[in-house]
Amino acid sequence: MKTNTIKLSVLDQSPIRKGGTATEALQETTQLAQLTDKLGYTRFWVSEHHNTRALAGSAPEILIAHLANHTTNIRVGSGGVMLPNHSALKMAENFKLLEALFPNRIDMGIGRAPGTDRLTASLLNPSNQFNPQDFINQLYDLENFFHDADGAGTVYQKVKAEPHISTVPSQWLLTSSGESAMFAAHFGMAVSFAHFINPVGGRDAVEEYRAEFEPSADLKHPKANVAVFAFCNEDEEKAYRQQALMDYRFVQLETGGSLAPITYDEIKNISYSNYEKQRIEVNRRRTISGTPEQVKPKIEALAAHYGVDEMMLVTYTETIEDKMHSYELFAEMFGL
Repeated sequence: MKTNTIKLSVLDQSPIRKGGTATEALQETTQLAQLTDKLGYTRFWVSEHHNTRALAGSAPEILIAHLANHTTNIRVGSGGVMLPNHSALKMAENFKLLEALFPNRIDMGIGRAPGTDRLTASLLNPSNQFNPQDFINQLYDLENFFHDADGAGTVYQKVKAEPHISTVPSQWLLTSSGESAMFAAHFGMAVSFAHFINPVGGRDAVEEYRAEFEPSADLKHPKANVAVFAFCNEDEEKAYRQQALMDYRFVQLETGGSLAPITYDEIKNISYSNYEKQRIEVNRRRTISGTPEQVKPKIEALAAHYGVDEMMLVTYTETIEDKMHSYELFAEMFGL
């Protein structure tokens, strides 16, 4: 009997394993999409990152087409497309084309950060001034291009985003600070809070989003989900190893080290400074890891904390088998 009150979704960043290749990472992403489609997950998002050898996903709009073509029911989208890296018109056309190919299955998750360093971002879009107002202007452009606006004397009267279709991709704004949640409220978009990036202040951001939400042509009521690093296995030792790897990755990120793929055996004897130990404890708030009996109440508590009915799981593992099994266990425990 199904007892599910929480919907589960996936954010996959196509991580490249130690000794593996980008092609293999993308094949694993495809396998995971197919599995979670069969298991009953709600949506499957892929990310946009640049100038890193650790992640293979640099063009979500291309990967989305591939994944949607290899799945049946699950919604497929970007988590996210980093809008300042691109022309709003081109992104509108990309996602309208995806929506035309896979009607009512496409999500456009939109991020404001570049998903890379400033130098790379400036090469992706030489006109990018990293100005919040520019991002707001792009959101206005998207809204008008998606809905074939025809304002007299405006650029929208002369330029249309093609193809012309009767449906619009579901639009989400991604946020880890809360600022983009206010943009989402103003534009009548859904919001996804990145708890896996910032475990502080998310509930207040989502509550303020709900309070300030203005209905749009695409969304009549506020809609939110929360993304968290998550791993589940019946073997407590595997859960421990996974947490140790995540601890190390956080230290890497915060000290500016390389995010090259790593194995547990390479880091198991590392000694951390007192400051690093403190940061590890703080960063563990971004993760949920353990056995089914340990993780289910934590997922439920986090969903209740945010007041959402959808949790998006982000999972890194040493093997594809452990990753797939983790998503199977989550599906089982929440009755998908």
